Amino acid sequence: MKLASFRHAGTASWGVVAEGAIHDVGAVLRGRLPDLKSAIAAGALDAVRDAAAGAQRIPLDAIEWLPVIPNPDKILCIGLNYEMHRQETGRAEVQNPTIFTRFANSQIGHLAPLVRPQVSTDFDYEGELAVIIGNSCRHVSKADAYAQIAGYACYNDGSVRDWQRHTPQFTPGKNFVGTGPFGPWMVTPDEVGPLPGLRLQTRVNGEVVQDTTLGEMIFDIPRQIEYCSTFTRLEPGDVIATGTPGGVGSRRNPPLWLKPGDVVEVEIDRVGLLRNTVEDER
Repeated sequence: MKLASFRHAGTASWGVVAEGAIHDVGAVLRGRLPDLKSAIAAGALDAVRDAAAGAQRIPLDAIEWLPVIPNPDKILCIGLNYEMHRQETGRAEVQNPTIFTRFANSQIGHLAPLVRPQVSTDFDYEGELAVIIGNSCRHVSKADAYAQIAGYACYNDGSVRDWQRHTPQFTPGKNFVGTGPFGPWMVTPDEVGPLPGLRLQTRVNGEVVQDTTLGEMIFDIPRQIEYCSTFTRLEPGDVIATGTPGGVGSRRNPPLWLKPGDVVEVEIDRVGLLRNTVEDER
């Protein structure tokens, strides 16, 4: 299934994407499951399928896409997780994943404006695969990691590079409002299948700027879940942004900074296509 959060006629909801429409499951199950995160937490995907059959069908061009999970308990981001990206940054090899966090209010949905902030023009793209956690879990072994996943989505970890580099901690440059596109939808693992051979591509104005396969990650998804679940309890709806490949704008010569009017696309085989146009902060 493809599951998404959206707004229609002024009301936020969620539902199942199929055949050019979204089935408004949120309207059917609102008393029990007010949002997609609660549906994931309840393990209610069978009920969601049943409800979708009788739900209102809304054309996709009539909705406003919201971040797949608008209200995650936490967003954990894996830095420097592809060898080409590690090399282009000049960072040393490490034995454990590099982790930073993103805040929920920095996220936007598919087709929403990707906001270049007033304080900087060093605005960069980072196409990534997002993992959405399905269970409350701690101390997960690598062998059990995939069983904790509710789904996958496209993510763009938009980065304000000069603010990112104010100190060795990445957080400020990764959390400006409107810089974290997430969507359009979440795809359940049964629909995605094995990950390593899937292609991840980022395009700016149609030009390919990042191109890799998910199997090129330094720390694979089971290792990420094992590591993250050791220092924190992962909760249903939590998001792990699994890292970006080489080709980021800041490491090009000259740098490729995003500017108003640019169109950024992140596409992952069997997962989806996330598209956003850059605007200046107002």
